[in-house]
Amino acid sequence: MIDRRPPDQIGNDAEGPSVVAFTVELRTEFATPPHRHARGQMIGCSRGVVTIATAAGSWVVPAGHAIWLPPYQVHGGQSFGPGAGWSLYLAQSTCQALPSAPRTVAIPPLLREAILRAASWPDEAMDEPRQRIADLIVHEIGMLPAEALGLPVPRDPRLRRIARALLEQPADGRSIDQWAAWAGTTARTLSRRFPQETGLSFVDWRQRARLMRALEMLAEGTPVTTIAIDLGYNSISGFIALFRRTFGVTPAAHPIRLAR
Repeated sequence: MIDRRPPDQIGNDAEGPSVVAFTVELRTEFATPPHRHARGQMIGCSRGVVTIATAAGSWVVPAGHAIWLPPYQVHGGQSFGPGAGWSLYLAQSTCQALPSAPRTVAIPPLLREAILRAASWPDEAMDEPRQRIADLIVHEIGMLPAEALGLPVPRDPRLRRIARALLEQPADGRSIDQWAAWAGTTARTLSRRFPQETGLSFVDWRQRARLMRALEMLAEGTPVTTIAIDLGYNSISGFIALFRRTFGVTPAAHPIRLAR
């Protein structure tokens, strides 16, 4: 029997064990309102897709990936389709050398196995062998490069309004001039400020929003043809080609689809 406190209690305890991990099996979709933890948190997906949203942006976490959230980062979550994964909480004192902003990362086998080992511990006691595994976990997290699965939200209120509308309806095909007029700005301002505030051009930002939604729809079991049409692509082959350039595989061959 596992003798540990519930995850929320552990997450709100800034110190104590350096790492505590839990595995999760999701039979139905779930949504969590915005909240935060005193500890750093890493949320990983073994099967399915989770989307994490903060005031600064949204991140998609597909199978084989995880999102890092520094201590006190306000965030909410939404899963898509049944799935499985894990959650890791790190004491504040171990987070000093880790990223200070959210990021999505691919999880290598060594780190995944170390986290699953930590999740199997029946209590929160940290002896020397456990501490070595905990130190390995922290070291590996610090070495992980960020993956391009995030979507920063611009700070400018006019651009933020456009971004929120596209996140709700990624298929909206209005031109940059139409979006600018709708938000009360100019196409030139929109074109200049989007890359300044998000690192992406308006066209690339909208394309990434569509691809993030495509991952969610794949996890829900939506047919590829339906995804392409619903997201506003002019041709199914064009959508498949773009997906493959971005993720290295076709939608039908993506691990999210194969895991269903």
